[in-house]
Amino acid sequence: MYKFILLLLIIVGCKSQSKESSFSSLKNNKGIGPVSKIVFDDEINQSLANSGKKLFNQLCTSCHMIKEESVGPAIKGILERRSPEWIMNMILNPTEMLQEDPIAKKLLAEYNNEYMYNQNLIEDEAREIIEYFRTLD
Repeated sequence: MYKFILLLLIIVGCKSQSKESSFSSLKNNKGIGPVSKIVFDDEINQSLANSGKKLFNQLCTSCHMIKEESVGPAIKGILERRSPEWIMNMILNPTEMLQEDPIAKKLLAEYNNEYMYNQNLIEDEAREIIEYFRTLD
């Protein structure tokens, strides 16, 4: 019995380690596109966040809800699951991301191959949306 419990603990320990390294690799993936580095201020820029909320409500809510999955993934907690660079590149460059990025390709399959449309935003607008996402966590 002792050997069985020890074996079980080793297996569980190895699995949790692989989940952590897998999570780490997701957070380190910056995606494919123009954004390679984002540095957030300690405080949320409320002006940017307000602009981002307006853009999100105008352009994104037909497919994305805050707390629930819809046509696309829920937004709440996105900054815990993905790097800010990845999110901005997905907003700015969805076509190439869905064709080339392994995470985006997996999400595409999970969401019935529903493509995210290119809204033709500029980097400043995508940055506003990311700042809004910061207010949701």
